[in-house]
Amino acid sequence: MVTNHSYMLWRFRKELIAELQRTGEVVISTPFVGHEDDFRAMGCRLIETQLDRRSINPKTDLKLYRFYRTLIRTERPDLVVTYSIKPNIYASYACKKCGVPYCVNVQGLGTAFQKPLIAQLVTVMYRKALKKARTVFFENEGNAQEFQNRRIIPQTRVTVLKGAGINLEEYPLRPYPSEADGVRFLYLGRIMKEKGMDELFEAAQTLKKKYGDAVHFDLVGFFEDAYKDTVERLSEAGVVCFHGFQSDPRPFYAMSHCVVLPSYHEGMSNVLLEAAASGRAVITSDIPGCREALQNGVSGLLCKPRDAQSLTEQLEHFLRLAPEERAAMGEQGRRFVEKEFDKKAVVRATLNALLPAREPV
Repeated sequence: MVTNHSYMLWRFRKELIAELQRTGEVVISTPFVGHEDDFRAMGCRLIETQLDRRSINPKTDLKLYRFYRTLIRTERPDLVVTYSIKPNIYASYACKKCGVPYCVNVQGLGTAFQKPLIAQLVTVMYRKALKKARTVFFENEGNAQEFQNRRIIPQTRVTVLKGAGINLEEYPLRPYPSEADGVRFLYLGRIMKEKGMDELFEAAQTLKKKYGDAVHFDLVGFFEDAYKDTVERLSEAGVVCFHGFQSDPRPFYAMSHCVVLPSYHEGMSNVLLEAAASGRAVITSDIPGCREALQNGVSGLLCKPRDAQSLTEQLEHFLRLAPEERAAMGEQGRRFVEKEFDKKAVVRATLNALLPAREPV
């Protein structure tokens, strides 16, 4: 397994890895950013990999490709599974060169497909990288269709999953909290432009001015430097409450009444699935990777992407509901993810695509 982030691999793929271990040894190539000891305790072997996720330096990327080529020639794996754009491209190139079977996970289109010139380059690179992939996993139909429209991959080698799924035991239904101190909206994730932070901050300022202490905005995550001053200013003004990065998000879902994600692009939002599993309504952008995680008007509300006014209107719509209606939205969300996003079903579907020669599970 080749990825750019050990922490995220553990959070969302540990159940899949446990099942793969039944078929053989799992070796993980990743930068070490958390949970290395947990993987080793499972019996995985880890290979530390230097990877700069944001660099566009050709020399750095050539070095990464050469590392993957040497790694695959040395390990001679039966199958390589990649996650995130640089492993998807450069490890795939290496697999092609070495004649090793590989499967690729496209977890979202990211900023690379938002800028025309970069999108053209990435399209060409992906087209070459995926030419011999056994299958390419997508987390929503919109992203899969985008790759087909760009003639990167034919439909015959596309597998659309329900994201990474949600572990319903790990994220149990939580009682709806008291509203005695007001309604709490939670944003959980990276504080960056592509997550809709400009729109969220504008909406928060509007609603705090109108409703005062009857509404609260909690932020959990880490911010890019571009947002440091903004977060500090809004925290000091009492518009938001910033809790920093938290390794366990579950207590924050439990204390919230609604989870907000006004993102510009997603593969499949794990935050929305975790929130719904916890019994919390969600408000999110009407985009692939977000809209699939809710039933609009039933378990949550959709707003227009990149539109602060639309987001403000949906937040205010939620505020105008009766408490029992807000609680019922969360309960409907739990039922929805139980039916559509159970981690066990997603793992079975993934195994059946990764290992087609074995008996279906």
